[in-house]
Amino acid sequence: MRWPDTALARILVVGDVMLDRYWFGDVARISPEAPVPVVKVDRTEDRPGGAANVARNVVALGARALLLSVVGADEAGQTLAKLLVQSNIDASLHEDAQLSTTVKLRVIGRQQQLLRIDFETWPTHEVLQAKLAEFTARLPECNAVILSDYGKGGLAHIREMIRRARAAGKPVFVDPKGDDYSRYEGATVITPNRAELREVVGRWRDEGDLTERARRLIAELGLEALLLTRSEEGMTLFTHDDVVHEAAQAREVYDVSGAGDTVIATLAVMHAVGCDLVTAMRLANRAAGVVVGKLGTATCSQDELIAACR
Repeated sequence: MRWPDTALARILVVGDVMLDRYWFGDVARISPEAPVPVVKVDRTEDRPGGAANVARNVVALGARALLLSVVGADEAGQTLAKLLVQSNIDASLHEDAQLSTTVKLRVIGRQQQLLRIDFETWPTHEVLQAKLAEFTARLPECNAVILSDYGKGGLAHIREMIRRARAAGKPVFVDPKGDDYSRYEGATVITPNRAELREVVGRWRDEGDLTERARRLIAELGLEALLLTRSEEGMTLFTHDDVVHEAAQAREVYDVSGAGDTVIATLAVMHAVGCDLVTAMRLANRAAGVVVGKLGTATCSQDELIAACR
């Protein structure tokens, strides 16, 4: 196929941002205080996480990302803002003095994650209302919207965001969370993983039962499609009248964290530059195959995706 010009894509990413903080070290002994390993930390690294990682994946593919979110007035928020500038992301981070920026701290020993510690609180109503106003103002600048829901409270107005985006003629891609999918009504595509979809439609007996449940959800929510990410089973795109499955790429899986961010970013970018959903899904599957071979939240560059498609 002729490679699409991703520079034409302008994606508005809205959702819960976080700072992914990594402490790397060596494990040489067990603690005398408790039966746990002692990690002697020799290196630390900060990376944008959550919706910020989605935006980073958009930019890595050669597109432009406009990021809209909420952070606390704290060190983690400042660090995240600097990382976004370095990643060439056009970010508007509303500060909430009562909020602590979400931080996921991972302790890595011998290239294995030993522990994750989460720090998080929910934003106030006032700052979310201001974000909704800016969302509306920035819609004309973009040709697709990604709503990245990590369940941290940053998408309290998601129903209204979907309504305004669709009224403006913009496709809306949602990475969902929780068991109430009615809030995503009217979106173009949602991208749950197996556990997330099971929480909403229940356990399916076989592929036929899964298709029936997926199509019922598509009809209830007024979606164009549902993309189910299935880890080692690849991914399946369900529409009203078709089911297309793509097998997982055969490569060593190193770390699946952030793979969903890569999938939705690739899907939105490729659809924004003219690819149909099936083609965009196949490219997203290739991109996911690249990032699971990397440690931690990572991106798939345009060059890596082109190489993976060869």
